[in-house]
Amino acid sequence: MNIHGLAALVTGGASGLGAQTARELAKRGAKVAVLDRNGAGAQALAAEIGANGQAIGIECDITSTVSVLAALAAARAAHGPARLLMNVAGIGTAKRLIGKDGTPMPLEDFERVVRINLVGTFNMTRLAVAEMVKLEPLEDGERGVVVNTASVAAFDGQVGQEAYAASKGGVVALTLPLARDLAQFGVRVCTIAPGLFLTPLMAELPLPVQESLAASIPFPKRLGKPEEFAHLCAAIVENMSLNGEVIRLDGALRMAPR
Repeated sequence: MNIHGLAALVTGGASGLGAQTARELAKRGAKVAVLDRNGAGAQALAAEIGANGQAIGIECDITSTVSVLAALAAARAAHGPARLLMNVAGIGTAKRLIGKDGTPMPLEDFERVVRINLVGTFNMTRLAVAEMVKLEPLEDGERGVVVNTASVAAFDGQVGQEAYAASKGGVVALTLPLARDLAQFGVRVCTIAPGLFLTPLMAELPLPVQESLAASIPFPKRLGKPEEFAHLCAAIVENMSLNGEVIRLDGALRMAPR
């Protein structure tokens, strides 16, 4: 699928991997709707990458059907129906099942992570794709592409990552059935499972900690660059044979227990 001229939705687009994905799609000529709970951040990113109205920033809570429908309506009004959906929004957490004081992890903490990372991804997908499947197919029969974001924690969850690993494992498991379900409409679905990337959150860690994490990666021995994540998103869109696949983007990293 040729990205140029297509309408795209990027969740979690105000910062980190989402922001770089929005930049990459805009650079390739897409009309990008930057969706984020941080509405001001989404608008700022859209102002950075947009020219002649080719980007719009929209406040959106992916766990809320009302919020997603409003965001889709705003994006549609600006750019027309979207053929590309980049599900990048998510949160991280680190909390052990049993704390040092013997207290079990609050159920609400687990539910919050799963609701945003897994349920939110599904909610955004079901509502965006409901519009996507009504579009006229392109000359190759495609109607759209969905790229989800998991994590290597889905496979190598560390101590304290129960909620995060479960949520991302759910996204991994969701990939193939979604691709099979949507094949009849010509909509492809893939998932990227990134390893350790130099995001704003990672950049807040002390440099020695960053260097220690980078040293655990076989090759290249550095933290992943957000540009590499964004390039893979674009490559998935452009390669029609990529469907139903989960791609680890981690430099051969396998996370240790802690």
